[in-house]
Amino acid sequence: MIIPALDIINGKIVRLYQGSYHMQTNYGNPTSLLKKYINQGAKMLHLVDLDGAKNPEKRQNLLINQLIKKTTPLSRIQIGGGIRNAKDIETLLKSGATRIVLGSIAVTQPKIVKKWFEYFDPNTLVLAVDLRIYSAENRKIAIYGWQKETNLQLEQIIEEYYAVGLKHVLCTDISKDGTLLGSNISLYQSICNSWPKISFQSSGGVHKLTEISKLRSSGIKGIIIGRAFLEKKFTVNEAISCWQNE
Repeated sequence: MIIPALDIINGKIVRLYQGSYHMQTNYGNPTSLLKKYINQGAKMLHLVDLDGAKNPEKRQNLLINQLIKKTTPLSRIQIGGGIRNAKDIETLLKSGATRIVLGSIAVTQPKIVKKWFEYFDPNTLVLAVDLRIYSAENRKIAIYGWQKETNLQLEQIIEEYYAVGLKHVLCTDISKDGTLLGSNISLYQSICNSWPKISFQSSGGVHKLTEISKLRSSGIKGIIIGRAFLEKKFTVNEAISCWQNE
């Protein structure tokens, strides 16, 4: 599945370069882009509340709820950014979101988040792992918008949540995100081979249509694409055709 990504700061669509809030490009109104992507065939959209990710007290709840209502049932919504408790998840699911993305909190408060996997349907939760990759054996998790690197390895966190029913993982190679420098195909081949029962989503670096067939062949179930769509490298429709023709 091709999943267009929309990152939102102060009600506007932006792209951050390498996660830096100081290096952002503004792309305008989220509503018009959502409609455009849906009209081009997107069946799922990935929304990130960057204000909420930076400060949970500044989550853009009103805007997010409006966007979800305008999107469903034409397309499903996967959303992350500043999720800090079960009530946040419950509210978003009730408003119509399909999946909730859990990032830093899954690392910093695993006891709490594991309970969420028992309370909610695991199919509604996505574990987001942002990686600093030093070698095939050394892939460390970064948190808080990549500002802090942990000693936790990719294998450790996946196994920890796999034990409580983990179904979906969004995996980002930090060195690729927002760069249009190409995807880390070998990373996705590796993790899909290691955990064949998990649905992995790739994120970061896609800039050519030829990458889409390679990524699908790696075994992933979804490709999150942001900047390439915003900068018109290719359309959502073209990307979906490449996925379907693989």
